[in-house]
Amino acid sequence: MGYTTVYPGNKNFDKKALEEIEAVIPHGVSVKESDRVIYSKDYWPIALRWHLDGKLPALPDCIVWPENEEQVAGIIKIANEKHVPVVPYGEGSGVLGGAVPVKGGIVVDMRKMDKVIAIDDESLMVTVQAGINGMNLERYLNHNGYTMGHIPQSLYCSSLGGWLACRAAGQFSTKYGKIEDIVIAMKAVLADGSIISSKAVPRTSTGPRVERLLLGSEGTLGIITEATLKIWPYPEERAMLSFTFDDISHALEAVRKIMRKNVYPAVVRIYDENETLRHFQVKNKCMLILLMEGAKELVELEKSISLNICKEEGGEERGDGPVKHWLETRFNVKESSEFVPKGFVFDTVEVSTSWKNALALYRAVIKAMRGVDGVVVASGHASHFYPQGVCFYFTFGGLPLKHSTPFKFYESVWDSIMDACLRQGGSISHHHGIGLMRAKWLNKEMGARFEMLEKIKRAIDPGKIMNPGKMGIGMEEGENEG
Repeated sequence: MGYTTVYPGNKNFDKKALEEIEAVIPHGVSVKESDRVIYSKDYWPIALRWHLDGKLPALPDCIVWPENEEQVAGIIKIANEKHVPVVPYGEGSGVLGGAVPVKGGIVVDMRKMDKVIAIDDESLMVTVQAGINGMNLERYLNHNGYTMGHIPQSLYCSSLGGWLACRAAGQFSTKYGKIEDIVIAMKAVLADGSIISSKAVPRTSTGPRVERLLLGSEGTLGIITEATLKIWPYPEERAMLSFTFDDISHALEAVRKIMRKNVYPAVVRIYDENETLRHFQVKNKCMLILLMEGAKELVELEKSISLNICKEEGGEERGDGPVKHWLETRFNVKESSEFVPKGFVFDTVEVSTSWKNALALYRAVIKAMRGVDGVVVASGHASHFYPQGVCFYFTFGGLPLKHSTPFKFYESVWDSIMDACLRQGGSISHHHGIGLMRAKWLNKEMGARFEMLEKIKRAIDPGKIMNPGKMGIGMEEGENEG
C-alpha cells in the first residue's frame, strides 16, 4: 500500500469475525483496501498533513453500512464477543480525530439509515434516522414549509448522528439553539447491543434523562440511530445589519446588551481586526454582522433594538453587504486543500466563556498563539452568543521550522490555547467536541466529573469496544502522539 500508520491496528479481527459480520449485513460489508484508506481519517487537519507525508492516522479492519437498529445491534454484539473496536461514522466532517479508528476494528457508517420517518405539524416535530445528511434534512424541511434552524458550516458534509454525538452548534444557534436544545427524543444502540428509546414529549420529570448521556459522548457509549427534533415554520421575514467598531471590546459590549434585552438574532458574528480584513477587506476595524428572521413584527422589533444599541456603542452602519457576503461564503472551507500541501499547518479552535471573562480570554489566547515559534497567523471571531457569555473561534497557522515534526508544532499551539483558556476560566470546547486532540485536556476541564465519566464508560462499555482512545477515557501512554 505504501503507507505507514500513526496508530496501531487490532489483532482480534480475523476471518471468523468477518464471516459473522457478513451474516448480519449480507450486502453491506467491505474489507477493500481503498475503503479502508478512505475511512482511516476524518477532517482533522493534521491527518491531512500525515496523508501528504505518506502516513495514515490508522486503518480499520472493515467497514459496514447497516440499514436498521437490529443490524447495528448485531454488529456490536459480535464486536463484544471478539473484542473488536467499533467506530461510529457519520460523514467524516469532525475536525479532532473523533472518527479515526486508532485501534482498527469495525467502522459503522450510518449513511443508509437516512429516512425522514414523520413530520408532526401540530407538535412541530420531525422524526429522522441519524444517518441523514444535514443539508438533505434541511432541504426536505424547507420544501415542506419548515426549518430546523441547525445550520453548521459542515451542513453539506455532516449527519444528524454526528451533530448529536458531538453536541454540535449551527450558525443560526443564537435564535434556534444548539443540537441539545433541538433534540426531543432519541433511539440508540448501547455498547452491549441493547436498544433504548425515549418519548417524544417536550419535557418529563421521570428521573435523570439517561439517554442524554449519549449527547457529546462521541460514540464511546453507543450509536444513536434515530431522533425526534424541534422544527419551526419557515421564516417569513429576514433582516440583515452590519456594523464596524474601532475595537472588539465595543462590539462585544453591543452584543452583550442586545442579549440582555432578550433579543435573539438568528446569526451574530464578531470578527477581530485581522479576520475583518481577511473576510471583508476592511482595515483596522472589527466587523459585527446580525441576521434576524421569523415573523415580520418580531424581526422589525429585533432590528430596531439591535440598531439602537450598536449605534450607542459607537458602531458604524455598513448595510447588508457584509451579511450577504458572509451568506455566500459561509460554507467555504478550502483553506486545508490550499495551504496544507504547501507545508502550512493550521487549525481553528473554539472555546466558550462568560461575559465577565470574555475580553481577557480573547486577549490571552491571541497572545498565547503568537508566543509559539512559527505562528504567522493568530486571529479570532465570536460566533455563538448567550445572555451569559460567548463562543470564541480562534484560527492559527504557521510553519513548523523549529519543531521536530509538524505535529509537534500543531500540538504546541493547541496546548498554548487550551492552557490560556483554562487559566482564564473558559471551557476548552464549545461545539467541536474532544476527539483525540483535546483528549489530554478533558480531565483538567472536568475535574472530579471526569472520574464519574470513566465510571459511566466502564458500566456501559466494560469491553471498551466503543470508539476506544477518544475523549481521554482509558487512553494509554502516548496514544495521541503524532
